[in-house]
Amino acid sequence: MSNITYLVPALGLVGLLVMFFKRGWVVRQDAGSPEMKNISDAIADGALAFLKAEWRVLIVFGIIVSILLGYSGTLVENSSAFIGISFVIGAFVSAFAGYIGMNIATKSNVRTTQAARSSLTKALEVSFTGGSVMGIGVASLAVIGLGGLFIILYSVFVTDGSDVNGLGMEKVLEVLAGFSLGAESIALFARVGGGIYTKAADVGADLVGKVEAGIPEDDPRNPATIADNVGDNVGDVAGMGADLFGSYVATILATMVLGREIISESTDNFGGISPILLPMVIAGIGLIASIIGMLLVRVSNDEGNVQAALNRGNWGSIIIVLIASYPLTFWMLPEGTLTIRGVDFTAIDVFWAILLGSIVGAIMSTVTEYYTAMGKRPVQSIVNQSSTGHATNIIGGLSVGMESTVVPTLVLAAGIFISYEFAGLYGVAIAAAGMMATTAMQLAIDAFGPIADNAGGIAEMAYLPEEVRGRTDILDAVGNTTAASGKGFAIASAALTSLALFAAFCGVAGINSIDIYKANVLAGLFVGAMIPFIFSSLAIAAVGRAAMKMVEEVRRQFREIPGIMEGTAKPEYDKCVAISTQASIREMVAPGLIALIVPVIVGFIFGPEVLGGTLAGVTVSGVLMGIFQNNAGGAWDNAKKSFEKGAVINGVTYYKKSEPHKAAVTGDTVGDPFKDTSGPSMNILIKLMSIVSLVIAPHIAVEDRESGILNNPTHKIEMAKKYKPAETSKVETADYAMQLKK
Repeated sequence: MSNITYLVPALGLVGLLVMFFKRGWVVRQDAGSPEMKNISDAIADGALAFLKAEWRVLIVFGIIVSILLGYSGTLVENSSAFIGISFVIGAFVSAFAGYIGMNIATKSNVRTTQAARSSLTKALEVSFTGGSVMGIGVASLAVIGLGGLFIILYSVFVTDGSDVNGLGMEKVLEVLAGFSLGAESIALFARVGGGIYTKAADVGADLVGKVEAGIPEDDPRNPATIADNVGDNVGDVAGMGADLFGSYVATILATMVLGREIISESTDNFGGISPILLPMVIAGIGLIASIIGMLLVRVSNDEGNVQAALNRGNWGSIIIVLIASYPLTFWMLPEGTLTIRGVDFTAIDVFWAILLGSIVGAIMSTVTEYYTAMGKRPVQSIVNQSSTGHATNIIGGLSVGMESTVVPTLVLAAGIFISYEFAGLYGVAIAAAGMMATTAMQLAIDAFGPIADNAGGIAEMAYLPEEVRGRTDILDAVGNTTAASGKGFAIASAALTSLALFAAFCGVAGINSIDIYKANVLAGLFVGAMIPFIFSSLAIAAVGRAAMKMVEEVRRQFREIPGIMEGTAKPEYDKCVAISTQASIREMVAPGLIALIVPVIVGFIFGPEVLGGTLAGVTVSGVLMGIFQNNAGGAWDNAKKSFEKGAVINGVTYYKKSEPHKAAVTGDTVGDPFKDTSGPSMNILIKLMSIVSLVIAPHIAVEDRESGILNNPTHKIEMAKKYKPAETSKVETADYAMQLKK
């Protein structure tokens, strides 16, 4: 095994050291008055209580699944236990990644509020540093987990160094798939559960507090305000952290699996496994590039452009990754021609695919920003339609969300086609790996938004001066846009990653093509396309049921507790926190089980080709549903926020508590479960179903898995004959077969 393999976890350890340094800096900042600290402590306690309740359920789930994986039959003796253990490790690290984010967010929020008392510059520094702790921590854990496990598994299964691409390496990647399965499973439950929690509280705070009582959602008189702020942490921070951890791991894994299929005319300097190692090394370099890019995020004064500062850091990270990737691909990959499933390419083609992935990610983020940012045509159109009532606001938001799928879909289609032209399916996968390389920066930008949102809530509840809330509102508005952009980025990476996982599944399952003329395959395609709809229905309905209980509880407290509106009595915040916690834990199970059970049922009953059709359907449908829901929800949210500073409609300026503002609040309430519950879960859904399919592929394969016919060197020769008959007469000789094996 090459020494460069050890570089991957080493870079992760560097990231962890930087994370601890940044966390220490945040904790040392002033936390403000005792009243502010009490509010922050209540938010932190509520968030931790939710995580503990969620973990109790997920521990039971993890034990059951790990046992099933441990006792399943696989190719290599005693490897099943490794898959079960790998699943547990992936699940634990994913949950821990979410905890890191939640923990630092609940410490950063009150410190951001205190910093906003002095300047916007200081408030941005504190909130973004808090977000960067989460971003660096999640990416570092992913790099250490994958790199460290790869080193351990390589030493266990690849006992003969001359057979690095034989069954031993296949088993290494199969066990790593268990790690990814654990990460994505926890991510889905965390995203759905956290999303239900936060939106149930948000809807209750909005509908009763804003619309009925005419008070701000963060007003301390609002009984749902603590639950709402807790929700920002458990949904938008902890859930998001687990989400992107799983996405990061799945993207790297998919590229590694496809990298193992590559046939080369020459050898490399890394024991013949450079296409497998390359995505892990790119991830490690992306972590360091993100840390450097974070230094660029700053504004000089209160008039500074926060969005421009974040964009500067993001683009800086991307450019550093691209600059480093150019020599890296030439250094690691063989000099000659490489081939995967009949497509020839070279090292420079791999670099172009990485570049293309970064471009696709940037375009997706830019388009999402356009459709969700205040002042742009889409959001302004919803603002204008709010002047004629609640119904036209809803119509406007739905229209914007549907329109927003056009350009991203064309960009994704072009990205898939062009990256395939560069380097075949490996090009598609490495494009996704290049896009996800700066996950630490993307997550830092995402996490800073909920921190700023909480900071504004604390400012409101602590009755701080208006200019403090004004500064936090600037950060919060930018955070809404960056959160939407991050979700667009995530769904783009999910589309490319799912295609790579799909291709890997087909290879392991022994199917060369999927014929949609077959009735059973076409039926599977339709079933797959339906799944994102029923998944969204369950998630949104869960929010609705929990929100109804929240609304009833808030109304009860306003009705039965004298003095709340006068500020002489304290609301029962804990009752609202309990409603969100209980509802989210109960309601997250059904949507999560769909992603895990459907591939198993379809695969074992109808076979791999029908399962392939199902995966194709869920991927296409899920990507479109994700883009639509994320952008519609984000646009509705910023349309509502437009009234907070004064929205101009036909020459007339409307503010909070106006009739158009009330219509915008309704639209935002409808959009909340779209953008924070079901929408962001789509990317996890499609990847998780692909990973489950990849894990069960050896058990439903159409070829003789015991002989290793699918992926051993002899199989590679047969593939070469099939795809390149004019150039592969030499593969028929035993000498060439031995050469490939070495």
